[in-house]
Amino acid sequence: MSDQQPTGAEIVVRALQEQGVEHIFGYPGGAVLPIYDVLFQQEAIEHILVRHEQGAAHAAEGYARSTGRPGVLLVTSGPGATNAVTGLADAMLDSIPVVCLTGQVPTHLIGTDAFQECDTLGITRACTKHNFLVKDVNDLARVLHEAFHIATSGRPGPVVVDIPKDVQFKRGTYAGPREGLLHPTYQPQTQGDPARIAQAVELILSAKRPVFYVGGGVINAGPRASDLLRELARLTGFPVTSTLMALGAFPASNPQWLGMLGMHGTYEANLTMHECDVMVALGARFDDRCTGRLDAFSPRSRKIHVDIDPSSINKIVRVEVPIVGDCASVLEALVAGVAPRVSEIDAAAREAWWERIQGWRSRRSLSYLKSDETIKPQYAIERLHALTRERETFITTEVGQHQMWAAQHFHFDRPNRWMTSGGLGTMGYGIPAAVGVQVAHPEALVIDIAGEASVLMTMQELSTAVQYRLPIKLFILNNEYMGMVRQWQQLLHGGRYSQSYSAALPDFVKLAEAYGGKGIRVSDPAALDDAIRAMIDHPGPVIVDCVVDKAENCLPMIPSGAAHFEMILPDTAAAEVTEAGRMMV
Repeated sequence: MSDQQPTGAEIVVRALQEQGVEHIFGYPGGAVLPIYDVLFQQEAIEHILVRHEQGAAHAAEGYARSTGRPGVLLVTSGPGATNAVTGLADAMLDSIPVVCLTGQVPTHLIGTDAFQECDTLGITRACTKHNFLVKDVNDLARVLHEAFHIATSGRPGPVVVDIPKDVQFKRGTYAGPREGLLHPTYQPQTQGDPARIAQAVELILSAKRPVFYVGGGVINAGPRASDLLRELARLTGFPVTSTLMALGAFPASNPQWLGMLGMHGTYEANLTMHECDVMVALGARFDDRCTGRLDAFSPRSRKIHVDIDPSSINKIVRVEVPIVGDCASVLEALVAGVAPRVSEIDAAAREAWWERIQGWRSRRSLSYLKSDETIKPQYAIERLHALTRERETFITTEVGQHQMWAAQHFHFDRPNRWMTSGGLGTMGYGIPAAVGVQVAHPEALVIDIAGEASVLMTMQELSTAVQYRLPIKLFILNNEYMGMVRQWQQLLHGGRYSQSYSAALPDFVKLAEAYGGKGIRVSDPAALDDAIRAMIDHPGPVIVDCVVDKAENCLPMIPSGAAHFEMILPDTAAAEVTEAGRMMV
């Protein structure tokens, strides 16, 4: 590249290099060919060719979630940009730092319905943290550096930079990233208000029935936040529960962990949330899958809410102590405030509280009936965890019953090892996300726990894994149904299974072989361990078609419209669903 008057395409690649980008996921098209030409002439950034632009976005998400660094994708104009929208919406809801570069028709053709033109700015405005249309090549470098700043600071999220083709050809001035770059209208608050933190410390010390409610913001704040959470829990001895997005922020092996809360959370986690007198919400957003019916959510508790996004405070649940700030910095302040005063915690009340919690735990809400003839999906996840726990393992999932069984029965002791679609619930997320994780961690074991319906939505990305020698493993819990749809139809719609059967499924073993991978089918519980070991030991991509009980339901379950303490438990699943459970929202 020339150091003076580079082209717009050269500016793009140089900016990516200066941002420390090592991998970019993409799919070429006419409106981005100048950028692809420059990528061809350099070696600092490796381009990973996906098979669909949605796959590029999910791969960038998996890369970002497993590393803490922004994921980057490059797609062409029109359908290239619109195909990426699902992944951008997914990243937006789950607060994942992604920078999406899209091509656009030349500036003089914008608004003329030119070939492969769409209003990328208008389409992505609602599903991105910010977006740009760059019409002047001299603005391009600044915009790109701002895009990375916005995507990674404050509450992380996706940013789109739309670049017309003529801007990629024009020559202009390159400006490097400025030290301490701040967008003039975007300066997120990272340090919590000391007065609010002092209030929070007093409330924590006075609690009789406390709970730490941990959300994905703790993981987004980096490993230090997870370490500080563990220290605060150790100091106080308080119980800890987490959302789906926060699994691994607190060790599942720690006896203070109550498991996941929410629609498919544990009985003890949901009852603790309902009966607590002080709730400390850390980087959580009180989404509907956790709260259940809002008018019945934890009615007797005083609430502390820590979040870097001020719009999340009091958005859904009113709280007594709102703290806007980065979870790591606020947790550090809370630890500093609590540590010298731990003797003020009412130890007798805490012991009595734990006795109540142990009573709820004794219900064994994640129990299930084992079988010697049929593989139970819960058992499959338990064996997968047992046989991989000594390895550096990353888990992605699709969306459905298998996702919830994975959350319940695969236990995480470290952050950034669990990649799943939470807010958007995107079927097809898991394979491309696994591609992104494996690119970032080439020596690790990366497994997509999947359902046979979800996995078909982005199966073409197995071709990407084969091309780049990415040994991802697809562990399919095959019950021949859209399992969660079937479960809701059974429990809430009178057993009318409208379009929930996955008819005409492929032979997954042959499908794996067709892509150049390895296929394994297992239906006997006695053969399951050997199948998992064979999957792990194979040096390339593998599909395990694990045939599981077709009628098994994912329990516990809070029916839609019910309160968070109104749960269907394994021993009550045959009972009639309550009237609240029949209500749909």
